Amino acid sequence: MREGDLSKTEGKKAATATQASGNRAAETAVAVSRPRPSLQGIGKMPARDRAYHELKFRILEGRLPPGTTLLETEVASLLSLSRTPVREALIRLEEEGLVDVRPRHGITVKALTVDEIEQIYQVFSALEVKAAQLTARRGISAEDHKRLDGILTQMERASQRGDIESWSELDDEFHSELVGLCGNPRLLSMLRQLWDMQYHARRAITKLRPLPLVSDREHRAILDAIAAGNAEEATRLHQAHRDRADQQLLSLLRQRGTTPTEL
Repeated sequence: MREGDLSKTEGKKAATATQASGNRAAETAVAVSRPRPSLQGIGKMPARDRAYHELKFRILEGRLPPGTTLLETEVASLLSLSRTPVREALIRLEEEGLVDVRPRHGITVKALTVDEIEQIYQVFSALEVKAAQLTARRGISAEDHKRLDGILTQMERASQRGDIESWSELDDEFHSELVGLCGNPRLLSMLRQLWDMQYHARRAITKLRPLPLVSDREHRAILDAIAAGNAEEATRLHQAHRDRADQQLLSLLRQRGTTPTEL
């Protein structure tokens, strides 16, 4: 092969590597499939997107608690926006199951019963387990493994401090990053919607949770199986983890005596 041809070949390889790196970066961006609600950058958004994100933030963070009923004009006044972008935002939020919209009667922030939350988790957990299986089949890079391992280390330190709130946020991050590597954007979109629906309920029992030492061990085992490319073991471990964690959450909600208007 001539020197010029060799240079072209190396150039193509470099371009392919760059593209692969870019694809991995894009997947990592998608990986944060359920970031903590935030108003960051909202001022630069078009009115309809601003209305949607601000309303969603208020709902998920409990500033508009379940059961809250507002007229469309009241929502527009609250956000200092016209009714058209507000109406578009409300349609999106209704499609995501966060509000009920009634023509000429305004909106009501949806209140979920514990039974409804259980139904959500039945679907949510099944999708998460499938995502973990796909991630194990695809394999993860050394960089991905290092990032996930770092999150687990932070979680274990939070457990040792008894900082359940920080642990819970890191738990969301770990699961989000892990399933975000599955390579299936449709699955991730469905997971994000279901996560939004149960977010407030999950926060309601954060301080009631026991020290998550068992979860820490389970997370380590799941990551080890995925890093080894053992899809069967990763699936089994993740299913067992979700079954136990979901039952714990639902049990805490029932013990708390939560009513639909409190979720």
